[in-house]
Amino acid sequence: MSKKALYLLGIAITIILGTFLYVNFCCNCTMKTPAVDTEKVPVVVAQDAIFVPFILNGSGIDYHTNDNIKFLKNSFAVVLPVSDSVSIGVENLKTFLIANPKQKVTITGYATSDEKNTTTYENLGLARANDIKKFFVSKGLSASQFETKGTIIDKWKTSSDTLLGPAEYTFEVLEAAPAVTDEWVILKDKINGDPLILHFSTNKSSNNLSDAEKQKVADLVKYMEHVKEAVILAVGHSDNVGNRDSNVALGQKRAEFSKNYLSKKGIDGSRITTESKGPDEPIGENTTPEGKADNRRTVITIK
Repeated sequence: MSKKALYLLGIAITIILGTFLYVNFCCNCTMKTPAVDTEKVPVVVAQDAIFVPFILNGSGIDYHTNDNIKFLKNSFAVVLPVSDSVSIGVENLKTFLIANPKQKVTITGYATSDEKNTTTYENLGLARANDIKKFFVSKGLSASQFETKGTIIDKWKTSSDTLLGPAEYTFEVLEAAPAVTDEWVILKDKINGDPLILHFSTNKSSNNLSDAEKQKVADLVKYMEHVKEAVILAVGHSDNVGNRDSNVALGQKRAEFSKNYLSKKGIDGSRITTESKGPDEPIGENTTPEGKADNRRTVITIK
């Protein structure tokens, strides 16, 4: 074989050998599929729901649901409508109290120290307790089986601007009504000696209470809660503008307005009586605008 033929054969063998080595070794390195790192797959962890349970627990009743009565921050009013589970609990409470007329439930309402109290109650927690009581009474429960208390605390569970169930319910057996003590005699004398007087604009039944008048409302609520046989008398009056029959009717309307106002503050409406004196008992001169304004009033006392 010539020298030139050997040279060409060597080149061919080199090409074949290089191709073989590339296919069997180098290609496998570049074509590997990366393994999936299973440890890096994200894990979704469920977060605990925020709730304060609605609990009615006493001798003969045990109801529990994770939903509850709610209040907006700085508000005394129950957020309506309540959930179905809370409504069921209220119905259970109604059945229980009807079957156990000697049972008493104390509602303790809570408010946080940073909330603003714009009610006539001494604190927002007490106002909330009374609104829960009002809600229960609207569902057919007896107002006489409830007491209310209010407490201010540093914080409470909230969802956005809503407080979740800021109230507790304590069950006990009703005892005989306590005797009227000197404390309540003194309070009654205070109420009747300087009675709450609501003044009205001409032909209107509306009012704006001063701080002193708000305190008188609070005294009335306190007295009525502790002296169970007490009854409030609301007497409406008018000036002498117009005929007497119209003014008597207007005085009665003002007395009824005052009754409704006190009912909203937690006093049982069945314990408030109304009447009208019309223009017959003026306290100011009907010849002056100031005197007429003084005569357009409702006087509220304890009978």
